[in-house]
Amino acid sequence: MIHKILGTGIAVMLAGAAGTPCHAAESQNGTGETDGYRLVWQDLFDGTELNRNRWNVEVNGNGGGNAELQYYTDRECNVHVGDDGQGNGCLILTAIRENYQGKEFTSGRVTTQKLFAFKHGKIEAAIKMPSTANGLWPAFWMMGNDHKEVGWPKSGETDIVEMGHQNAFGPGTQDRYFNGAMHWGQGWPACSYAHDNTKSYSLQDGEFHIFTAIWDEDKVRMYVDLDKTPKQMPYFQMNITQDNPDDENSPGNYFHKENFILFNVAVGGNFPGIHNAEGITALNDENNHQASMYVNYVKVYQKGTGDESISMTVPGDDIEGSGVISPSLAGNLKIRIESGHANCEGADLKAYDASGRLMGAGRDTLDLSRMGRGLVILSARDDFGNKTVLKEML
Repeated sequence: MIHKILGTGIAVMLAGAAGTPCHAAESQNGTGETDGYRLVWQDLFDGTELNRNRWNVEVNGNGGGNAELQYYTDRECNVHVGDDGQGNGCLILTAIRENYQGKEFTSGRVTTQKLFAFKHGKIEAAIKMPSTANGLWPAFWMMGNDHKEVGWPKSGETDIVEMGHQNAFGPGTQDRYFNGAMHWGQGWPACSYAHDNTKSYSLQDGEFHIFTAIWDEDKVRMYVDLDKTPKQMPYFQMNITQDNPDDENSPGNYFHKENFILFNVAVGGNFPGIHNAEGITALNDENNHQASMYVNYVKVYQKGTGDESISMTVPGDDIEGSGVISPSLAGNLKIRIESGHANCEGADLKAYDASGRLMGAGRDTLDLSRMGRGLVILSARDDFGNKTVLKEML
């Protein structure tokens, strides 16, 4: 079942236990709750395995429509959650040079299609990029959640970051050259807008870099390391106002619907411009013919405005911590919102904001009227240790 928040006032139940968190060497705070945005969903990848109620693992060797050379598998060597060697729990996608199902490379690609999607908000991920030179093509992106129904490019595509383009080969800037892009339209050839950038520092330096997209009714804007330089200009910006509904080429007709999230590491293809195994130098003797992209976390923030929506089969990581159980497993332990109060008979109630700060506590009932606007996470625990959680936009 998909739970939805449309604007304000509709709640989302938390279900499913979070994995046992491990110590993270890197901060997982991201850019935080800025400019009215509140955290509404996250995956910190601190458990022992990938949450299959949030993520699909693709299995195919069809080249992704870009003549890519890899076969995407569901094997642990290509897709798993684990430590990056520095104490950070991560989603790890690994490209390997090997013969498999008629291909000479394998790799990993995961999506949240039909499991988690949202419309408008701030999304970001902390990513440790592999060395792409030459032939690797890591990406963090989104597509319309109606992709299976309408196909590409009608679904719309938002590429928050891609690395490995052939334009970087000549100047030798593969570790600093990256781009954002958007694609849309009724059919091939699609309408597209892309903007490339060359940073003054490496984005493949063995460190995590935060890639952020801010998406609202008017624009999509993209940033890198916004946590370190919050006043920077976006590296990508495109207007998506819905001002011409009769124009099938207007981007405003494609980018105001729920999108799902994708991470992948492609090998070769049209983007790097390499179409044979001999041209792939990124997988070599020095790295044992494999390279990984590490994702420390992905977070989604929203303001609770009427233009936003969010859908999920299960929620993101509980801000309070692990041990959240499904309301169906907690017997009659259910939180009800009535007349500005949270009610749960026979239980201790606590209210937290989206960053985990305690806002109030009470037995059986809790007054919400003084907590202001925004996301509140309500926790109820009875005398038998049963627990349930409810998210509510006030």
